Amino acid sequence: MRKTGFSPAWARALLLTGVTALAGCGNSLAPIESSGGAGPAPGSRWSTLGTSTTLAAPGTIIDANANGSWSSYDPPAEYAGIARMPVQFITMRDGTRLAAYVTMPADADGNAAAGPFPVVLVQTPYNGVVGSFTNQLGGADPYIVRHGYANVVVDVRGTGQSEGVWEAFGEAEQADYAEVTSWAATQPFSNGRIGLFGVSYLGITTMLTAAQNHPAVKAAFPIVPIGDGYRDIVFTGGQVNPTFIPLWLSLITVLGVTNPTALTDPANGAPIVLEHLLNAALRFQAPLVLQALTGDPDTAYDGAFWRTRSPLEVLDRVTVPTFVVGGLRDLFQRSEPTSYETLKTRVPAKLLMGPWTHLEAAFGAGLPRDGVPVLNQIQLRWFDQYVKGLPVGAETIPNVTQWIYGAERYATARDWPHPDAQARRYYLRANGGLSTEAPAADEAVSRALQLPITGLCSASTVQWTAGAAGFIPLPCFENSNASDRLAIVYETAPLTEPMYLNGPIQADVWMDTTAGDAGLSIRVSDVDERGIARSITNGLQTASLRAVDVSRSRTLDGQMIQPWHPYTQASVTPLPSDGPVLVPVEVFATSAVIAAGHRLRVSVGASNLPQGVPPLGTLLQSLAGILSIHSNAARPSSVVLPVVPASALR
Repeated sequence: MRKTGFSPAWARALLLTGVTALAGCGNSLAPIESSGGAGPAPGSRWSTLGTSTTLAAPGTIIDANANGSWSSYDPPAEYAGIARMPVQFITMRDGTRLAAYVTMPADADGNAAAGPFPVVLVQTPYNGVVGSFTNQLGGADPYIVRHGYANVVVDVRGTGQSEGVWEAFGEAEQADYAEVTSWAATQPFSNGRIGLFGVSYLGITTMLTAAQNHPAVKAAFPIVPIGDGYRDIVFTGGQVNPTFIPLWLSLITVLGVTNPTALTDPANGAPIVLEHLLNAALRFQAPLVLQALTGDPDTAYDGAFWRTRSPLEVLDRVTVPTFVVGGLRDLFQRSEPTSYETLKTRVPAKLLMGPWTHLEAAFGAGLPRDGVPVLNQIQLRWFDQYVKGLPVGAETIPNVTQWIYGAERYATARDWPHPDAQARRYYLRANGGLSTEAPAADEAVSRALQLPITGLCSASTVQWTAGAAGFIPLPCFENSNASDRLAIVYETAPLTEPMYLNGPIQADVWMDTTAGDAGLSIRVSDVDERGIARSITNGLQTASLRAVDVSRSRTLDGQMIQPWHPYTQASVTPLPSDGPVLVPVEVFATSAVIAAGHRLRVSVGASNLPQGVPPLGTLLQSLAGILSIHSNAARPSSVVLPVVPASALR
């Protein structure tokens, strides 16, 4: 049974719907009533998080399958081998031809079976030829194919061997998804039933295709899909990602010109390679990076360009069972649980969050563990039930499975956000303490230099390089103490009992600066008895983009715990010269237990280089300043934490 609550605290917050709170001067941030760390009022609970086109709403708790558990599912293969068919081309409505690679179940000698079969459809920008070497880049997974599925991989327009202009989930590409689905559903090898699958970009195409409600699509299994193109990574906190995004655009370009037909069939292959090169240099990749760095309004601010490329804007249209896989250190850590939350009231939905970076999540690193099977066995069970229609118990898989930092294991929950969470506010104290006790009137100001190099060697370096930097075993990737030397550090006393955190975190920081602008980087860490700080999660925010739309922000127990910043040009609010301002910072959702005897640390710095750097104009305004953090009775800087009773960890 599903329960929907409407608490008095939520009603008071809802009265602010439609108000944009601009934290400009003094106390001008529109307040959400605070319980200051007390338990929830009767009936209170989470609200949802809005998007550019939807408002926040009262949260919903899923009670069905509350006691779900993991079990093994690894039936014998139906076929001994696989057979890869020659490349085919699908002609789109405008004459553009997309390359398709079909893999069929086969006997031990490689002779393709006649079928028809259900189809696993993958749409990739990474070149189906290259992807054939690994299913993480779009190649067929032999395990899935041998269990009776045809696999269709299609190069999206302007990539691989496909013709056309690539624009990363642009309108033309998304229009192709429906035509590709129709093609896959009507081929002689297909029985007309399709499961959508993919990792990263391929997971995003999975989400966007599922939202089109093609009748042939029966289920979806996206791994590490983005939710919000602007906020998740490209412009987190209004700052340009300088690590992953340039590497990713370069990868697309390189794979786009890795076209074997340029050698085997130059008349057809060479023009496609030339078209891809021109697109990269003159039309999309290089211009996009330049526009982002220089602060082009259509790129550097949220708007139609980013909404088109954000699955969260359309997930409420999905009508098929969807299993979302994410990572606590993934590039899209922010939106993966929110995607599940959007889906759970509409369709059978599950969420698995591992301790993974982007690359680790693609492979399901460390599985099986704690009863959680390897990813392709989970995928097979999901598709066997919802694509083939077999009663294999996919509905009994736990609704939510998360890795818990500190406990160092997977734990299950009946829902996300965690139904048992309570909002607890901790104040940043001038003596470096972190306490539920509000600060006194005369507590001193803390200061840090505004250097755009903070976090250069930290857990963020690993996360925002998609995990690639993690292959270099540097101690600073695991211990936050080095990067925290340039930040202002606040810590609790050693905990007398475990603290279980599950969900998003909000930092409300009163600050001013001697520069024209500033960034705020918030890092939350677990500090053990030896003083080693392990990063749990982080957030980033440009001060001049501090405006908050209360009507779209998430609350817990009536307190705002996940601010929604508009990031529009109209929302830019210059810093005043006559005093501090309140900057709400979104800290990405996590799940962790701080053990008894450990300390919870919140560090506040002026930058987190691996995650973001301001566009050039803002960067120049932010250089060579001194960042001041205020925390006194009039301006109490604090964090709001989602604290779950440790007894709820199972």
